[in-house]
Amino acid sequence: MAAERPAGHTAVPAPSAPGVSPASLASGLADERVDHRFKALPPDAEGLTVGALAAERRNLFTGGFTTPVLALSAESVAHNLDLLETYAERHGLAFAPHGKTSMAPQLFVDQLRRGAWGITAAVPHQARVYRAYGIGRIFLANELVDAVALRWLAGEMTADPEFRFVCYVDSVRGVELMDQALSAAGATRPVDVVVELAAGDGARTGARTEADCAAVADAVAAAGSLRLVGVAGYEGEVPDAGPERVREWVRRLVALAAGFDAAGRFTGAGEIIISAGGSAWFDAVADVFAGIPELTLPVLKLLRSGAYVSHDDGHYKHLTPFNRVPEEGALEPAFRLWAQVVSRPTGEQAFLNAGKRDAAYDLDLPEAQVVRSARDGSVRPATGVTVTGLSDQHTWVRTEAGTELEVGDWVGMGLSHPCTSFDKWQLIPLAEADGTVTDYIRTFF
Repeated sequence: MAAERPAGHTAVPAPSAPGVSPASLASGLADERVDHRFKALPPDAEGLTVGALAAERRNLFTGGFTTPVLALSAESVAHNLDLLETYAERHGLAFAPHGKTSMAPQLFVDQLRRGAWGITAAVPHQARVYRAYGIGRIFLANELVDAVALRWLAGEMTADPEFRFVCYVDSVRGVELMDQALSAAGATRPVDVVVELAAGDGARTGARTEADCAAVADAVAAAGSLRLVGVAGYEGEVPDAGPERVREWVRRLVALAAGFDAAGRFTGAGEIIISAGGSAWFDAVADVFAGIPELTLPVLKLLRSGAYVSHDDGHYKHLTPFNRVPEEGALEPAFRLWAQVVSRPTGEQAFLNAGKRDAAYDLDLPEAQVVRSARDGSVRPATGVTVTGLSDQHTWVRTEAGTELEVGDWVGMGLSHPCTSFDKWQLIPLAEADGTVTDYIRTFF
């Protein structure tokens, strides 16, 4: 039977009303229609809803998908979500995973179900997506000085008294701009802010010294539309990062919070937020946070790792805290990009039909892992197959002499850096080990 044709596309939902759950809003993604917007999905699925297509449980290799196609391992995603949930519980950490890694509401819901305090964003657009899908707590790991975005924020906070928003401040000028914009917008309650301590000279954002941090805190105290609730930063930018250098910086962060508390700078806050923790050094953060001294208010020890959901076969694979502390468990790479051999000009060279439009390439090249024969569907290790470069729509492959690789074969590749993998695919098949696709993960970049 032919699929029902859509009358129009399903749009991103309007900002949620108070009381509407993220799970309920994300479930509406199943009503979106499959069409030409989504790479690699079966052409004969045109017009089906995403939910109807998922219910068919098609096979990634024989169900009509076109190459290249990116898939997430259902088993690995579930494993990784469970692992960091138990890690945070074991170490007494609250958790606000960085959603900019995936921008996938379904994954946000999975994280919230596993106890996440909220979701971290980096820019206003991401926060708007979060609100559209009912996220009630947002930590913006950036200073927000865009007057239009601040006007939107003031409106959200007025419309939903339960909505909690926290963001960085790292300059007196930034505080002035925030206060001006929020006052002009008629903000009805103060925006919670945390002073960002830079990870060192030459690092990314953040006030460079404790004196600079104090000046920013003074500016916040003078701003009627802001409330200081803590300190934060990103240890991944520590120059020449290593376990002890990172711990040294985290100790500075904790000391800054204690000094602010002793000086009475958190008056009016219900708790003190101390936040750090990317995906590379959260073991060091957990170690130092375990020794936070007693302060005058309860302390929210907030971890913000995000890349753990899909993990990777490159950058984080070699830098995960679980490599340093193996008894904590191990994350599993969840991404695999499948591309076909479309040219075999010599015995030492081949080209696949995936490129920079499909694969993360900002840190490491994809890693050829397995080959699926176009003749009989058998799968074997990609021995002797090495990715040497990416063009816009081709993967350059070098093969050792005698390597069996034919035009039409599928090559499964592991990817580096999840942060630039999700953004290339708007609807990603979630596949079980045997290739059965059980769901589709929608992203918004």
